[in-house]
Amino acid sequence: MSFPILQKYLARLSDATGAASSIWLDHEGKAQGRFFNCTMTSAFQPLRRLDSGEVLAYEGLARSVSAQDQGLSLWKLLDHAASDDESIELDRLCRVLHAINFFRQTGDSPADLYLNVHDRLLSAVSSNHGHAFRRILDALELPLERVVLQLPAATPQQSWLLHYVADNYRRNGFRFAVNANSPRDALGVLDRSRPDGFKLDGRELQDKAGWTELLQRCAAARVEVVCKRVETPQHLTALRELSAAAGVSLLVQGYLLDEPRAALMQAPARWAA
Repeated sequence: MSFPILQKYLARLSDATGAASSIWLDHEGKAQGRFFNCTMTSAFQPLRRLDSGEVLAYEGLARSVSAQDQGLSLWKLLDHAASDDESIELDRLCRVLHAINFFRQTGDSPADLYLNVHDRLLSAVSSNHGHAFRRILDALELPLERVVLQLPAATPQQSWLLHYVADNYRRNGFRFAVNANSPRDALGVLDRSRPDGFKLDGRELQDKAGWTELLQRCAAARVEVVCKRVETPQHLTALRELSAAAGVSLLVQGYLLDEPRAALMQAPARWAA
């Protein structure tokens, strides 16, 4: 591990118990937390370069702790039960857990960490988005430049709010990606908010012209495009055809390629032919 302050923090956590601390380590060294009497931890799904299969980043996902499997999504279990304040608390706890569980494993890997920002935070946080999380990363001496915050898709009426939040994250030193419902929506955000990346549904490829324009403009602006929810060989084939037609590479993510796991990839996986 190349983060000595984090290592010291983990050593202190190893002496904590679930009853006495909001964050503790299990017997495998994974950080866990508690929310609504649910014990939670992190799972990570790779983001791969489409042409080579190289893992460039991981998305952190909150999971309930389960001895039998990878656990359930905490947001699906708790989102409708939580108030705005509780959703903010859960969102921040998730980001801290994911940062700890990610950087304790990365070693010398340059991979980035993508972290979701829940849509309730866009309006529920009054000001200075990202400041509290930045203070935690700074205290643990973790690399802020390797964290990409994923903002939710915004309606046209929310575009001013998305721009405000994005600008605040940038002022706090974070890179950010924006979820978009379509390539046309992403194009509308590109110039105004100047994101570092977009995430779009890799199954929705009907607008070929819109996709081509988005990929080419993002490549020129050095903005990553991630196609998520790649779940069938047909999705992957269609994305390869789209990438070849646009002459631009992109990132892909989905259950066809990788299931979310607590442990990061230790060796390159065989890339689909």
